[in-house]
Amino acid sequence: MVKKIDKSVLFFKPWITTEDKKSVLNALNSTFLTFGPKLEIFERSFSKMTGAKYAIAVSNATSALQLSLKAIGIKKGDQVIIPDMTFVATASAVINNDATPVLTDISEDFNISTKDIERKITDKTKVIVPVHFAGKSCNMNEIMKIAKKNNLAVIEDCAHAIGTKFNGKHVGLFGNAGCFSFYPTKNITTIEGGMVITNSKKIADYIKSSRNHGLTKSLQRRYEKGYPWEYDVIEAGYNYRLDEIRSALGNSQLKRISELNSLRRKASRYYNSKLRLVEGIIVPEITNDDSCHLYIIRIQKKFGESRNSLYSRLLKSGIQTTVHYKPLHKFTIFRNNKDKNENYPNTIIIYNEILSLPLYPQISRKEQDRVINCIIN
Repeated sequence: MVKKIDKSVLFFKPWITTEDKKSVLNALNSTFLTFGPKLEIFERSFSKMTGAKYAIAVSNATSALQLSLKAIGIKKGDQVIIPDMTFVATASAVINNDATPVLTDISEDFNISTKDIERKITDKTKVIVPVHFAGKSCNMNEIMKIAKKNNLAVIEDCAHAIGTKFNGKHVGLFGNAGCFSFYPTKNITTIEGGMVITNSKKIADYIKSSRNHGLTKSLQRRYEKGYPWEYDVIEAGYNYRLDEIRSALGNSQLKRISELNSLRRKASRYYNSKLRLVEGIIVPEITNDDSCHLYIIRIQKKFGESRNSLYSRLLKSGIQTTVHYKPLHKFTIFRNNKDKNENYPNTIIIYNEILSLPLYPQISRKEQDRVINCIIN
């Protein structure tokens, strides 16, 4: 019997090594299965990698954003500026703090428009949340100038940007805090998980307590001295902890972050070398400071085929692609609050043109060539 060859090209494949698996099994054999030494190692390693004074691991990037916003005192009636082109979690973190997300247009690089930020600021604006889209940094010099001028806090959404730098400095260190994601498709994974980095002890202390029901001591610390039940609860917190198993996986993956990002850049540049001269296709500009979380092309009229048509044709050939993202203003939850005079010209144009191609560290040239040839032919 002839074995059927799978000719599909998946949008993403997780890369879990033998060492990753050993790390997880080792954690399963330990006394502490949550809030233990593996978590502390992961936080220290992430702090060292980014250059942050503090790194606090949490259950996911959404909780990282929610706690960071709460740590700087966001409350009901406050407005938070976010890009229209982002995953809904950016907005959810704002809404879950009883604040109002103010949707903002994007620039040609898919990042938040600094001109539109200035246009959207009101006396209720308290925070700017720039999203480092697809692993390319926002213009943090301009954003911090705007924030300083208007006395605004900045919480960076770095969910796509593990390893991304701006002018040699890791993203997440420009504002009050930076929030990262370790979802399976991200540059490193803990399956589910997130991290907050900050240089503020006040923010770090708040998040450490709030992620654990507002308790002043972790389980491990409670057994180090005194009575384990002798702790305080300073406010109603959350169960946003990261367990030892996921921390162990994160530790193992983080050791390879330079390699993983280098392979992503290499694959992205190969796509560029083949697609750059195709009429009607715009490819991303790639620098060594980009972590290349996504590879997104724009399909314009000169290509002679719409984005949706190309998506369908690729899918019929066994090639998975997708779009990052449907703009927030198109969702029902935001339609009722939308100012009828508002519009998002760049977001709307770009949304109708973009397509994310398969990209992961171990993608082969053969797989990339299949994608490229299908697009060209």
